[in-house]
Amino acid sequence: MDDYRVLADGLAADIAAGRLRPGERLPPLRRFARDRRIASSTAARVYRELGRRGLTVGEVGRGTYVRSAAPRAEAALAEPAEARIDLELNFPVLPEHPALLAKSLERLVRPDALAAALRPVGPAGTDAARQAAAAHLVRADWAPDPGQLLFAGNGRQAVAAAIAALVPAGERLGVEALTYPVVKGIAARLGVTLVPLAMDEHGLTPEAVRDAAPLRAVYLQPALHNPLGITMPDLRRRELVEVARELDLRIVEDAIYGFLRPDLPPLAALAPERIVVIDSLSKRLAPGLSLGFLTAPEGLTRELAAALRSGAWSASRFALEAATGWMVDGTAAALEEAKRADAAERQGIVAERLEGFRIRADPQAYHCWWDLPEPWRADTFVAAAARRGIAVTPAGAFAVGTGHAPNAVRLALASPSLDALAEALDVLAGLARGVPEDSGPAEWE
Repeated sequence: MDDYRVLADGLAADIAAGRLRPGERLPPLRRFARDRRIASSTAARVYRELGRRGLTVGEVGRGTYVRSAAPRAEAALAEPAEARIDLELNFPVLPEHPALLAKSLERLVRPDALAAALRPVGPAGTDAARQAAAAHLVRADWAPDPGQLLFAGNGRQAVAAAIAALVPAGERLGVEALTYPVVKGIAARLGVTLVPLAMDEHGLTPEAVRDAAPLRAVYLQPALHNPLGITMPDLRRRELVEVARELDLRIVEDAIYGFLRPDLPPLAALAPERIVVIDSLSKRLAPGLSLGFLTAPEGLTRELAAALRSGAWSASRFALEAATGWMVDGTAAALEEAKRADAAERQGIVAERLEGFRIRADPQAYHCWWDLPEPWRADTFVAAAARRGIAVTPAGAFAVGTGHAPNAVRLALASPSLDALAEALDVLAGLARGVPEDSGPAEWE
């Protein structure tokens, strides 16, 4: 067995036996290497192995700590949380929306309409669906070409198809250093190597894209970034497009939350020839209504359609027909307008209840990023919140690569009622003003 694994096994045994306690900081790498009389590279491998086993967590500028709770499974962001208040996943469904959706579905229960909706359909959908989607996905002065629209079963499948079409197995895909966690799983299944790209207060930096070359493509979220809530300013967008042209890069633009900012055109408005725009109904209407949209650059439609077919990621005709009706009769637009108002109201609650803390978010977003105060660490805070029946997501869930994750958490705001959201934020604020040793028993048991 390699020496580093023997050392890692010893530390793992100390953690299991309680000799190294949850929240305890491990020695700095250089000191650990000196004390054990090993090379610094071997010490680094020991710490990476402990992190891989889920026993420790690293934080920028603060070191490596023993986890205070069992590590989350990779699927934690794919299933509803068991906590009483779910601030981990965004399920924006307002109370009046099911009735509106049900009314529009009445036309599909007629035998003739249902018979048509049960027939198979390809990635290009139907002409009616393409026309309806092209009109509905308009943002600011940008509108997709109906002839370049394709349909997936959901947004995740649309992202997977775009990556599969653009990045061969074994090749490199650039992603923001903090990104949508599902992309990590998609890349792993496709055999694609993710390259984390540096960000600043305006989002992905053009220099990071240039320095990471060669890349086959870049996946990014320029509007209401998940998890950071950043919306790129116009100058940054133009700089990124110029770098993409310079390097002849394709871009996969995740616009899932873009409907919350209808005033802002997608990045594709600046470079339609090289950007695949991804959207879906899950946030626009409801998480259980699955339909994904891909707006393809000219000349790439065939490759994207092939990826959708080979991955079995095409939309069902029933979902396509239902969505077409909602887009044509105005139901979808009405629901989205209500959600924009709802998201803004929830951000107002955040601003009030977490005043004085370092919170980052677009004022129209359904999530926010919380840089935690000292002496809290993300892992400890998540565990303490869970004991109070509140599920939040640590920064590490979004981090790409083996680098340290920021000392922060993401709060998803859409799922609880407004009153429950305010109550949960009050509890979290009180928790953050204390110290980990004062976390105590659960308040909502």
